[in-house]
Amino acid sequence: MSLLDRHLSFLEALRGAGLPVSLAEDLDAVAALTAVTWEDRALVREAYAATLVKRRTQRPTFDTLFDLWFPRLVGEGYAGDPDADPRADDAPSPGQVRDGAAALESLRGRLVEALAASEDAAAAEATTEFAVEAIGTFGRLPGAAGRGSPAWSSYAALQRVAPEQLVERLVRALLVAGTDQERARRTAARRIGAFTAAAEAEARRRTAEEKGAAHVARTAVRATIDQLDFLSARRSDLDELRRQVHPLARRLATRLTQEHHAQRRGPVDFRRTVRASLSTGGVPLETRHKPKRPHRTDLVVLCDVSGSVANFAQFTLLLVLALRDQFQNLRAFTFVDQVHEVTHHLRPQADPAEVMADLAASASHAALWGRTSYGRAFTRFAEEHADALGPRSSLLILGDARSNHGDLALGALREMAGSARHAWWLNPEHRRQWDTGDSAASAYGEVVDMVECRNLTQLSDFVHDLL
Repeated sequence: MSLLDRHLSFLEALRGAGLPVSLAEDLDAVAALTAVTWEDRALVREAYAATLVKRRTQRPTFDTLFDLWFPRLVGEGYAGDPDADPRADDAPSPGQVRDGAAALESLRGRLVEALAASEDAAAAEATTEFAVEAIGTFGRLPGAAGRGSPAWSSYAALQRVAPEQLVERLVRALLVAGTDQERARRTAARRIGAFTAAAEAEARRRTAEEKGAAHVARTAVRATIDQLDFLSARRSDLDELRRQVHPLARRLATRLTQEHHAQRRGPVDFRRTVRASLSTGGVPLETRHKPKRPHRTDLVVLCDVSGSVANFAQFTLLLVLALRDQFQNLRAFTFVDQVHEVTHHLRPQADPAEVMADLAASASHAALWGRTSYGRAFTRFAEEHADALGPRSSLLILGDARSNHGDLALGALREMAGSARHAWWLNPEHRRQWDTGDSAASAYGEVVDMVECRNLTQLSDFVHDLL
């Protein structure tokens, strides 16, 4: 593959992962690369990042793809004179499989010693070297890639090395070196986490060498955080998603304020415009506008908090909390099969972590029978909380519309939607999954407009349109 083909393929992979890379930015990247030397990989990376990455949240995806298209190493990654390598005594000959309990314990011991004895920069370098060794030794799956070629698995290697079990050993080693308790724990957690990430990157690099970077990008590279599916988010992703909720709310609120200022003038007042044109011989040099009436919305949120959509519900409620100044009144209810009001948890200036904890605790009140029942929840809401809806209210329902083949209570939902000024339903499932299994998406969608909302981008677009 020529350098130009690799560059174009890299940009295509970035676009496929959700980064908006235009032709102008493509040309900017080429211009930036002419000013740096290809011998300095870090400089090439920064030149690409400076011209192609727009948001901080896009940087992890960019780095992952850059490492695939412009890898640090090739093959086993060992180069130079083996006599100069401090691990030469332990290095295997080509083709020899170095595995076993002794090799495993040796690697774990040397890893702890290296991470405890080094400063941050040296520890990062040692982390990468040991990750290469761990994947090369314990991450090989012979013949799994077909035609006799090995496949590489970070999961298999990390299962053997078990880096999480090394945290306490590393903490003790750091304490002996003179680090205080709190700093030792933070340092140990950070360095072990870096080793895990380096091992995953090394497995992707080796797989990309055998199957191609494009294949790994399609199957193993996660989308940017604002394109990440709520329902497939991992624990580490959830923390980043929570951190993105409030900046997203601030951006939305700022943009909405700017738009409101830009739209202060109402529609053209034809009568006043014609009357004003009499002073200029009937030529309407200036238009007259009707005053724009301020409009605020009362919002009622009805949220499914069953386990299958819990992540989606948390982020949506937190975003609503962050934007509550945009609403005149806000009432929120959670349900599994029983309806429970949680408005008092969404108080202004509340700590998001406390809100999350309170909402998690309230989920126990929303389930009496233990199985999601939209029909029972809608019926109870119509019986007990009908006063929440009115001609100034907007009803927002959050859930996957999977009601375990129970009664759908379409009549109760139709009554609720009829009482509100607007009604929307956000479904976190992909549209192609609607009406599969116990999904009643089409039936509910005929009563309330149903919108696919699987990530932060779709959520922010919807909230912008809502306001």
